[in-house]
This record gives sequence, structure tokens and C-alpha cells, in this order.
Amino acid sequence: MAGLQHFGYFFSRGFGPQAWGRSDWDWGYDWTKPDLYQQSVRALEQAGMDLVIAEDAISLGNPSTLDLRIRQAYGGPKHDPLLLAPYLFAATSHIGIAPTVNAGITPPYLAARQFATLAHLSSERLGINVVTDVGSARHAGLPPLPHDQAYDRAEEWVTLLRRLWGSWGPDGYVGSADDWHFANGAALDAFHHEGAYFAADGPLNALPLDSDPVVVSPGGSGRGLAFAGTHSDVQLALAPLSAAAVRDYRAKVIEAALAAGRTADQLRILFVLKPVIVSSTAEADAIVAASEHPSDEDLRTAAVAWSSDSETDLLALDLDAPIPAGTFGDHVSAGTIRGLVGDTPDAPLRELLTRKARQGRISSRSGFVGTGDEFGDFIEELGSDADNDGLIFSGDLHPAQVARMFGDLVPVLRRRGLLRREYGAGGIRANLFDF
Repeated sequence: MAGLQHFGYFFSRGFGPQAWGRSDWDWGYDWTKPDLYQQSVRALEQAGMDLVIAEDAISLGNPSTLDLRIRQAYGGPKHDPLLLAPYLFAATSHIGIAPTVNAGITPPYLAARQFATLAHLSSERLGINVVTDVGSARHAGLPPLPHDQAYDRAEEWVTLLRRLWGSWGPDGYVGSADDWHFANGAALDAFHHEGAYFAADGPLNALPLDSDPVVVSPGGSGRGLAFAGTHSDVQLALAPLSAAAVRDYRAKVIEAALAAGRTADQLRILFVLKPVIVSSTAEADAIVAASEHPSDEDLRTAAVAWSSDSETDLLALDLDAPIPAGTFGDHVSAGTIRGLVGDTPDAPLRELLTRKARQGRISSRSGFVGTGDEFGDFIEELGSDADNDGLIFSGDLHPAQVARMFGDLVPVLRRRGLLRREYGAGGIRANLFDF
């Protein structure tokens, strides 16, 4: 029987126009103001989520896909989620917040100091979702790197951040009010780092933390999984959600962790799920039936979404031919490509987009449309059959979508003993590792 699992929420289109193009827009929230996000994150904390991960991309995209990405606000504009985090902390008490940070363009010393500050202000509820996006390098005046080199740079970045966070050591801070001895300078690590990608000096001008901010990372390539096994506390897993696929994916990440001298208990592997939760099986059947024969407009909508995610204009390709070799550049992750082409890279683009437009029933494991009880069965199955750590639900950070997703699901998960009823103490790390 499955026990408690960990759950979070992926703020999947970032700090941008939430609910644009849907009827939820008519609730009248201003997406540039904090109220929308504060109300949503309070509801997620009430629902027992361990953390919220905020997607981000600093770039609007390359010139060839710029109009495609912003015409319907799919790929931008986006404000910086790191600067939204304090507003979310102010509205909540327990839930962790993990904004996305680009390891390639954020100077390590500045990043370490900012993150340490936010961790203190939030009682150590800050996490960072580390991405290696190479397409944004030109905005910072940096040369782009190949995929694997970008991970090499991110490894140096995270390692340097952790050295800076630890640069006060166990004896640097004294805090004795008896003789007003605040700190012991001789105990601080005044190191000099000169690496392949970064140069920085310690110690960090910020008070030490009880524990480092939690590191989250996506990435389904071999290099991405190795990075997660070595450095991450949470692997944001994008993979098929069958019990067999989950077991296989988990085994790869755990193998990477063991190779790095860690244990399986030192990280959480949380799979991304974007459910469509409805009130009855009849409603679920109707949604699936309506998607069976997608219109040309449905296919175009799917193509726009995948074009934005991959910064590759799929609308310029022949719908009735396979995607030509070399279409996707180094900046497109293996997980993104696999999400589109699956196991049939030679299938015509029309067939691939038709699959993406169709929906299936969670009860038959053919898709993600179903009732709260059907999703409860599915989540319980992953826990029992695949030893799953938990799930990250994905969607806009909008009160209407949060209510729609969790209104029927939370009671089901709690009755089944799958979802926490209360939080302990200790911030985001305790949320993730208290069971």
C-alpha cells in the first residue's frame, strides 16, 4: 500500500500573463501585481504542497520565432520570478518557493548572496530551479555553449555557490552578546576560485545558513540526469507516467546519485503531471471524445505550443513529412524533443501534432483526463508499483486553475493517506525530507 508522497506545483509558463486566452482571464486579475500569485500560493499551501517551482526564460526567443512566441503570450513576456518570491513568502508560512535561475548568466557570488538573503527572510523556504539555457547567452554578452558544456558550467556554478554558502564555516559566527563578539574573521574561508567558467573570491558577505537552499533541476538527457544525481535535491522529471517508465527513470537518477557518492534518500524525484480533473466520468468521456479528431486549428495550437517551447518554428515545416534531421538546435533539451516525437521520430509532423492534441482517460492510462478518485487510483499505483516519491502538478498560477485542479483531488489524496495534512518545522528542506 502506498504511503505519503510529496507534491508540488510547477508554475509552468512563468511570471507572465496568467490565464491569457482562457475564460479565467475575466476574473480581472492584473498579472503584473502580486495579489494574483499570493492568493494562488495560499491555496497551494492549504492544499499541502511542499513547494512551488516557477518556470522562467530570460529571453523572448530567437528572431525567427519571436512573433510566434509573443503573439498569444505563450512564450513571453515574463518578469523575474526571483523578485516575486518575497511576495509569496509574505503571504504564506510553510510552502517552499523555487524560482528558476539561469546558471550561465547569473554571477555566482551575486547569486549566492541573493539566495542566502532570501533564505533568511523566508525562514529557509527558498529553493532554486537551476537551468542551463544556452539560448539566452547573447543577452548577457556571452557566447553560447553546447549542451554538455552548459552542464559543466552549471556544475562549477553550483559547487561555487555551496562553497560560498559554507565560507563562514562552523566557527565563523559567534553571536555572543556577553562581550559583543559577533564573528571570528580568522575562521572564514577567504578563498580564491579560478575555474573554467567563473572566477570569484570568498568569503560571502551574508550570514551563514543552517542548510543550503534546495537545488531543483530539470533535464532528461544523460548529462542532465548525471547533474541531478550529483547536485540536486529535487529532480523535476519529465517522462512518461507509466509505472514501468517511472521505475526506469528513477533507477537512472539514483544510479547517478550513487556514482557521485550520495544515497537515494538524499534527493526526491518528482514527476510533472498536468491533469484535467473533472467531476464525473461522463464529463471525462466527453472531453476525450471531442479531442479524437482534432481540427486544423487544434493542430496549429499544438504546433505553436511546441514551437514556443523548442524555439523552433514547426509551422514552417511540411505537416505531411517527418521533422528533418537537424531541425532542433543544441539549445533544445532531449526531453523536449522526446516529448514531441516520442518513439517515432520518423512519423509525419501531422501525426505527431495529432497525438499531442488528443486526450485520453487516466482510468485507462491513456491520458490525463479523469475524476479525483481516478487520479487517486493512479497516484496510489505509482507509489505502490514504482516507489514514486511524488508529483509536481503543472499549470498557471491562477486562483481559478488552482481551485479547479485541487478542489476534488485534495480530499481524495488525504483520505487515502497520500497527501500531508500538516507541515513540520524547518522550511523547504524539511517539507521534502520529513518522510
